[in-house]
Amino acid sequence: MSHHIVIVEDDPVTQARLRDYFVHEGYQVSVAESGAGLKEIMLLQPVDLVLLDINLPNENGLLLTRALRERSNVGIILVTGRCDQIDRIVGLEMGADDYVTKPLELRELVVRVKNLLWRIDLAKMPARQGQQENCYLFAGYCLNPSRHTLECEGEQIRLTRAEYEMLLAFITNPGTVLSRERLLRMLSSQRVEQPDLRTVDVLIRRLRNKLSHELFVTRHGEGYFLAAEVS
Repeated sequence: MSHHIVIVEDDPVTQARLRDYFVHEGYQVSVAESGAGLKEIMLLQPVDLVLLDINLPNENGLLLTRALRERSNVGIILVTGRCDQIDRIVGLEMGADDYVTKPLELRELVVRVKNLLWRIDLAKMPARQGQQENCYLFAGYCLNPSRHTLECEGEQIRLTRAEYEMLLAFITNPGTVLSRERLLRMLSSQRVEQPDLRTVDVLIRRLRNKLSHELFVTRHGEGYFLAAEVS
């Protein structure tokens, strides 16, 4: 069965363009013009990923992102035409997995959607016997780079792409203080003209909330390091 994508977009031309493109790519596609429409769709059928325009009329797309993340683990990709990167940072903090900016490059968007859905599917798969042999082990956690999954005591911990990439940066550089600039360069989603270092602080805060606050230590004026042995 194909993945179900919901496009939340108020502009009918953009809505139709995205719907037709993803249908052609083999996805099941629903469309909504508002948060209320999205909620109605999600009550009626399972949804794998939401493509959400952040600039909906009379509605705060960032608050909608937070409300969506509080009640669901659905994949969320934000779409924004704004140049101000604060929206991207706040969007990540609210729980979005990724973001794209208008004008949309549809081929790139499809790649981002496929990658996110692949990670979501892997996280849903039952743990395989011997899986820890392919893991980085630290502080009771198992990070599996081949599956892009994080596990603790048999339970999967859902990570966004940016969270996973930042955690992997620490795991592959154990005991090393990583500057915010270096961490930002390790995030594939930060291929923008003016990368914002605040993105790093947001992601560190999210990792502390999902794992353990004590694992990620701040070295003032230098950066962050992982306070755990890695094997």
